[in-house]
Amino acid sequence: MIYVLVTLLVFVVMEGITWLTHRYVMHGFLWYLHEDHHQKGPGFWEKNDAFFVIFAIPSWLCIMLGSMNQNYWVVSIGAGIALYGFAYFLVHEIIIHQRIKLFTRSNNRYIRAIRWAHKMHHKHLHKEEGESFGMLIVAKKYWDKIRRDEKLKAV
Repeated sequence: MIYVLVTLLVFVVMEGITWLTHRYVMHGFLWYLHEDHHQKGPGFWEKNDAFFVIFAIPSWLCIMLGSMNQNYWVVSIGAGIALYGFAYFLVHEIIIHQRIKLFTRSNNRYIRAIRWAHKMHHKHLHKEEGESFGMLIVAKKYWDKIRRDEKLKAV
C-alpha cells in the first residue's frame, strides 16, 4: 500500500516539477529544443520531442535500479514519473495538440479549460512573457473564461 501512495504522491509532485522545468528550463537554457514547439513548422516530429526521452530517463533508472536492488520505493518513484509521463502524453499530445487524432471535439469543461490555458501559453512565440506552464492543473482564470463562454452560449 505504501508503494501505491508513493507512486501517487510522485505523480502529484510531477505537476510542480513540470511547471518549474517548463518555465525555467524549456523557456530558459534549453529553449533551442522547445522553440519549434511554439513556432510550428511542417512535419510530425519536433526537437521538443527530445523532452520525452529526457524525462523518461529518471523514470527508467528508478524502475530498473530499484528493481535490481529490491528498493521498491524507488520503483514507485519511477512508476509515478512514468504515470505522469503517460498522462502528459495523453493530455498534451492527443487532447491538446491532437498529434494523434483521437479526441478532436469535446464539451467537457476540464478539457476545454486545459485547451484554452495551453492556447494562451502558445500565443507567446518566444521564450519571454509566457504563461500557463503547467499541464494538468488549470488556473482559475481559464476556468472562469470557460464558464463565461458557457453563459454566453446559454443566452
